[in-house]
Amino acid sequence: QVQLVESGGGLVQAGDSLRLSCVVSGRTNIISWFRQAPGKGREFVAGINRVGDSIYYTDAVKGRFTISNENAKNTMYLQMSSLKSDDTAVYYCAARGSMITVFTRSPSQYTYWGRGTQVTVSS
Repeated sequence: QVQLVESGGGLVQAGDSLRLSCVVSGRTNIISWFRQAPGKGREFVAGINRVGDSIYYTDAVKGRFTISNENAKNTMYLQMSSLKSDDTAVYYCAARGSMITVFTRSPSQYTYWGRGTQVTVSS
């Protein structure tokens, strides 16, 4: 069983930075950030493997967002910079099944989800 708890969301202005955290309880190999804006589906943002040597981003955030692991603290981070109004969404941390090592961007393939943290970017 894996449990995920996100934190770090808030209200910021366009161009600002924000860091999201996801505390992970239990073992998993693939963890990702997704986001869901009002009226839209859940969208992949960034993913990382347990070791931290395989990292993936959606094109919309490349060069602005950085995903990282701090295994000693069982925590995954999403550093977000140059935020835009389009980044406004609820951000979710998600993990694949404990024995799975294959990465995917499909939200339906993730077994464990956090409750989400709201990020609002005002223009």
